[in-house]
Amino acid sequence: MLRNISPVPGRFSLSVGLLASLLAFSTDFLHSQAPALHVMPLPRSVEAGSGKLTLDDHFYASIAGKGDERLNAALNRFLERLDRQCGGIRRAQFTNGSGSAPVFSVKVAGPGGAVQGLNEDESYKLTVTSTGGELSAATDVGAMHGFETFLQLVETSGTGCWLPAVTIDDAPRFQWRGYMLDVSRHFEPIPVIERTLDAMVIAKLNVFHWHLSDDQGFRAESKLYPKFTQVASDGMYYTQDEMRHIVAYARERGIRVVPEFDIPGHTSSWLLAYPEIGAGEDIKAMPQTFGIPQAELDPSNEKVFKFLDGFIGEMGAIFPDAYFHIGGDETKGKGWLENPRIKAFMDKQGFKTPEELQAYFNRRLLPILSKHGKKMMGWDEILQPSLPKDIMIQSWRGEKSLSDGATQGYTGILSAPYYLDAQKTNEVMFLADPIPADTALTPEQQKLILGGEVCMWSEHIHEETIDSRVWPRTLAIAERFWSPQSDRDVADMYRRLRIASYELEDVGLTHISGPAKLRRNIAGRENKELELYSAVLEPTSLGERYKQQHTDRLTSLNRLVDAVVADPASREEIATEVDSAVSASGASSKLAIEKLKMRFTSWQAAAPEIASLAATRVRLNDQATRAAQFGALGTAGLEALEYLEIHAAPPAGWKDAKMALLEDAKKPAGMVKFDFLPALQKLVEAAAAQAQ
Repeated sequence: MLRNISPVPGRFSLSVGLLASLLAFSTDFLHSQAPALHVMPLPRSVEAGSGKLTLDDHFYASIAGKGDERLNAALNRFLERLDRQCGGIRRAQFTNGSGSAPVFSVKVAGPGGAVQGLNEDESYKLTVTSTGGELSAATDVGAMHGFETFLQLVETSGTGCWLPAVTIDDAPRFQWRGYMLDVSRHFEPIPVIERTLDAMVIAKLNVFHWHLSDDQGFRAESKLYPKFTQVASDGMYYTQDEMRHIVAYARERGIRVVPEFDIPGHTSSWLLAYPEIGAGEDIKAMPQTFGIPQAELDPSNEKVFKFLDGFIGEMGAIFPDAYFHIGGDETKGKGWLENPRIKAFMDKQGFKTPEELQAYFNRRLLPILSKHGKKMMGWDEILQPSLPKDIMIQSWRGEKSLSDGATQGYTGILSAPYYLDAQKTNEVMFLADPIPADTALTPEQQKLILGGEVCMWSEHIHEETIDSRVWPRTLAIAERFWSPQSDRDVADMYRRLRIASYELEDVGLTHISGPAKLRRNIAGRENKELELYSAVLEPTSLGERYKQQHTDRLTSLNRLVDAVVADPASREEIATEVDSAVSASGASSKLAIEKLKMRFTSWQAAAPEIASLAATRVRLNDQATRAAQFGALGTAGLEALEYLEIHAAPPAGWKDAKMALLEDAKKPAGMVKFDFLPALQKLVEAAAAQAQ
């Protein structure tokens, strides 16, 4: 779908906003000089205990009672990751054996539903003392969440691993915590899907929304309708066995899989394979360009609904989840209005607009979905008062459509602020809430907001770059879906996000190694100047890249824009240093100024090398403008610091010249943008404000 391109011993309780300050469990814990906890997402309740639990060669974890196959497998994955952190864990598990008293005991009341649903109990309680740990949960899924929290509590020292004594009572705020991946525009192989699901476990996300069809490709094998993959997939699709494998892989990790097949619009791939179900469009090939081609199913044709009955029945047997996503977005209906037969049908039914015909289509679709045990889910265009209240609305157009649905009695989830290709900062997405504190919805209406989904559209990603576009950023949004509304500490979110990023790498993600590898490929070697330059760049948004590169399905995604990440750590670091330089006093200000001097000097020194690379490396030839700005911005920063240090006003015209430089650096160039411009502008303004 195309978006609008626009130190007290004992126990005490802490509010979730104070979790970052949890440094004082006991005298022993203080002496360890442990850092603040880095659990992400934040639990709803934390109580500190006294002492710490050492993980040594006596460690033994066991399931109290009989664990089912899923729980046993989850425990084994937990032990493997714990062994990677501490070493010796697997040996201790083996040598101690079942005859030993467990150091870590897992108690689960039951496995949970055979098909996980909205009301699955995901709560858990984790208690750690100086002598052992206990994890209790109602279901396997809750236990898996507890395993992740345990792993994040682990600290290491020169002599081994340990956990602080603590009691965590945790449960998610929202039932629906999803991640949507579009694989139609650029296909993603099975290993990418698997490692994505492994990362979702760390983020405590519980719905994988798999966008399997769109204009640019149909990615699911149908045995009833084989032309979908024969002529509309370019040979890149998931077999039915592969889709069943992903469903099983996800369930093993407490994740539901909701398929999306976009109808009645965004159906070029459908009509290329089966033109007889279309509105008369002559589709000769799948579109190479992105956008909204004119391609719609024909709601006036009874054969269409018979076709969909067979298809939904076939896919419904592969995807057991209660929800079936029909898309429903951006159906312009131009083909309907241009087709005399469909226009006559509309007139006969009294439909004056395409929206009314689409509502009819959805009403006809409902009994088909019900027949196959499915509930309708779609983007917010399907919201029509004529549809029953048990459909699910996914809002991509903003909080207003979500609220409108809730006021009319419809359940819904929010996605509008969580589009990763918009390249918003993690702060913006973290603070955006499906139910803001100032909501006008009544308590009953708020219950209809079930959560939200992160969305990754695939116009500008492929298997080598997807991880760096999705992670670790999705963790910040996942915390919004899980943690209490009062969790608003942005600085601490960033602190924990940087740490959790390495946990993601440990389950196979390439969000760190992938961009570095691509930068080496672009430069032809390891290049420290390019690394320095790339560290302060981020990609432009989806829409801006369209304008600069005119991308389509055949565009090579291997330039510098593909090798830098959104909201890099440097943005926050430079902003903090500038704040200290202009607002703090004494040693704090001096230290910040020295750090900034080192940064700006390194930019000056690196700029000629970046300019040389832009002139000699073909995939960097769009960086000439940015390279020149890089050095000039470093010079501006150094000059501003000098005026601050000597408490002297710059000469007349200095500020205007620097502000012009900053404004020029904000303009589109090279499909990348500098992440530090607001902070540097603040520094320039502070220098210009010095007294004469």
